[in-house]
Formats: sequence, C-alpha cells, structure tokens
Amino acid sequence: MNPPIEWRISDQKVDYPTAIAEMEARVAAIRAGTAPELIWLLEHPPLYSAGTSANPADLIDPDRFPVYATGRGGQYTYHGPGQRVVYVMLDLKRRGADVRGFVHDLEEWLIHTLARFVVKGERRPGRVGIWVQRGGGREDKIAAIGVRVRQWVTFHGIAINVDPDLSHFEGIVPCGIREHGVTSLWDLGLTPTLEDVDCALMATFPEVFKPV
Repeated sequence: MNPPIEWRISDQKVDYPTAIAEMEARVAAIRAGTAPELIWLLEHPPLYSAGTSANPADLIDPDRFPVYATGRGGQYTYHGPGQRVVYVMLDLKRRGADVRGFVHDLEEWLIHTLARFVVKGERRPGRVGIWVQRGGGREDKIAAIGVRVRQWVTFHGIAINVDPDLSHFEGIVPCGIREHGVTSLWDLGLTPTLEDVDCALMATFPEVFKPV
C-alpha cells in the first residue's frame, strides 16, 4: 500500500532558494521511494520568479524585488505575503503518467477551493491559471499555475491570491498577459485567512485527486 501524502504548512515565510533546494531533495527522495508524496503550503517574501518561457521585456521593474530564474513552466510571476503558495510533489507514475491531466487536476482543485468561498473560478483557453469575471468584460487572474516534472515526479505548483499587495504585480507583466489584471479574495470583498484557505485546499483535494 502506498504511504499517505504528507501535508506541510510553514508558519514562517520561506525564502525562495531554500524552497527550491527542499523541493529538489524531496523530489529525489520520492523518486527513490524513500519519502512520501508532499504538499507544502507556504508564503514567500516578495519576489519575482521567471519560468522557462519568460520574456525579459515582461520584467518591468527588475530592481523592485529579487528575481529568480526557475525551472518551472510559464513566464514571470510574483510571490509574496498574503499569497498561499502550494508546492505539489506527486508521483505521476502512480497517477496515470499524464502531465496534461495533472495540470487539469490542479486547475480543478483551484476551482473547487475557490467555490468554498462562493467564487467562480474559470479556465480560459490560451491563458494559464484561474480567472474570475469582474463585469463589463473585465477578467482578473486569482490563481497561478506553474509546474515542472522530473522523472514523473511533479514540483512547483499553484498560488492563490488571498490578500497580497496587488501593487506588487506592477513590476512584471504577470504570465505575459497585458490585457487582463490580477485580483485576490480580499479584493473581491471576502476576508478569509490563509488558514481558511488551507482548510479549503485540504478539504477539496480528495474531490479531485483520487487515492492511489
């Protein structure tokens, strides 16, 4: 029988290089069969990260926060206080060996989680992440997705804007999309804590990701 997934919640902000090093080590251990799968919930200090498709022109203010090149897919994104980052380390060989299916499940997990706060999150063709309609044709991004897979073990993951400083996104073109903005649960008039969001994430996970 496969061991249960480990859930870890970091109470203190985790700097980005530390998080990357810990993920790298855990992915290797999962691959070797010496550690269980892990879902790690945390916050970062303010930073920008550049995915493998990042366009240098989308880094508008390179001196605002530290900028880290990273191996995940996608373009520039922001991480910072008030944003719940979820690093997902799963063994896809035990879960159908389907990377597209995994990304679809991450999207579905975000949609189910947002629904717990009566927020309708939606996919958009050609746009990564989860979006909400604001009226008048306006759509804002509320959650980001950026993953990497190594020997069928996933890492990096998702980020939900709970109550970040939305002005911090102005130093980049988030995910290379200029014609739409970003929002958060608090920006939508809701006031959940990070702990509330954690509870929603843990409750909805088994609705999407079945036991293996």
